[in-house]
Amino acid sequence: MQQPFKTGAEQVTERVTRGVCRMLNELGYETLREFRVGSNRRVDVIGLNPDGEFVIVEVKSSVADFRSDRKWREYLAFCEKFYFAVPEDFPQALLPEECGLMVADSFGGVVRRQSPVGSINGNRKRSQLVRFAVTAAGRLRRTYE
Repeated sequence: MQQPFKTGAEQVTERVTRGVCRMLNELGYETLREFRVGSNRRVDVIGLNPDGEFVIVEVKSSVADFRSDRKWREYLAFCEKFYFAVPEDFPQALLPEECGLMVADSFGGVVRRQSPVGSINGNRKRSQLVRFAVTAAGRLRRTYE
């Protein structure tokens, strides 16, 4: 099946997302892309480390992408750490100081600003751990069907 044409913004998003996942894996996180949290919101990347800590990363390919996003604050209740990830040429001063910042490309990334550490409600965390595991297992199963 032929892949649909991707816009420049979609290509940037794909490259940054790939680099974020590689970097998080190096930091000890297992990652999922396009993961649903809360009231059916979808995060770009969620990571889980062996200590049970969740990190959510929102990838922004452009200033317009960032300015049109009104939902990112809703994600804070679903992670201990929250980051924006952007390409190197993104004007980083636009991003909120209270969030972590990653810069990434296809090959990896760097943390430019650490995220403050928050907490997740215990019931929400347990539910999210189960959904993370079930989602990961389902995606793995589909790779060998």
